[in-house]
Amino acid sequence: MNDQQQRTLSSILDAIIPPSDDGRFPGAGALGLVAHIAAAIERAPELGLTIEPGLAAAEELARADRGRAFAELSGAQRQSVLQALDAAQPGFLPTLTFHAYAGYYQHPRVIEALGMEPRPPHPHGYAMEPNDLSLLDLVRRRATLYRAG
Repeated sequence: MNDQQQRTLSSILDAIIPPSDDGRFPGAGALGLVAHIAAAIERAPELGLTIEPGLAAAEELARADRGRAFAELSGAQRQSVLQALDAAQPGFLPTLTFHAYAGYYQHPRVIEALGMEPRPPHPHGYAMEPNDLSLLDLVRRRATLYRAG
């Protein structure tokens, strides 16, 4: 992604997941999720077929409607452009929102703001209640059920 696309994407991400009023949760763009989206596009290049034209359309709409780049618009102006963009390219925002949420809620800063430890579950793991394996007794007593091809 070029610099303009990154600025546009960052601004759109902040419109999708804005920072909280108390500052506890950062906006998705300010959190640096542009790199997360770029990595998703590298892993699945077909994602770029939705994201890149959507970014270009956001820029075109912003310049046509407001005479400025999307990143230079106010919050209300960005929302207006995004509404028009959603009508023009209905797959762009849902696709981007899915990937934004996936990256946002995995980010250590957000996990910490949610009151959780920002660490992977292993090697320490998370405490789980013991399972009642007697619940499987009925299944274990059944005859093997399968079909031979």
